[in-house]
Amino acid sequence: MAPKEQLITARERIGDIAPKLAEITDDILFGDIWERPGLSKRDRSLAVVAALVALNRTEQLGWHLERALINGVTKDELVETITHLAFYSGWPTAMSALRLAREAFAESD
Repeated sequence: MAPKEQLITARERIGDIAPKLAEITDDILFGDIWERPGLSKRDRSLAVVAALVALNRTEQLGWHLERALINGVTKDELVETITHLAFYSGWPTAMSALRLAREAFAESD
């Protein structure tokens, strides 16, 4: 089964408490930056996942793993990226990322 096509927007997640941050997240980050032609959404997703893994930003990583699957990054590519990053960002960051990847993969099935 294909991954779900709709992710929760910032307005839905935080709009009640931080409406301006939600607005600029949805409109500028995802409405403008993610739509620029210099990188495909697939490549942007892979770059963001790599950055979040390396920085151990697990709060946002799960959502971006789901987005990466929607944008055409394969499960194998995500696992390989996380495995590769273990040698650059550390074993604990990779292990935490793989736990979240497993959850994202289960959601997509």
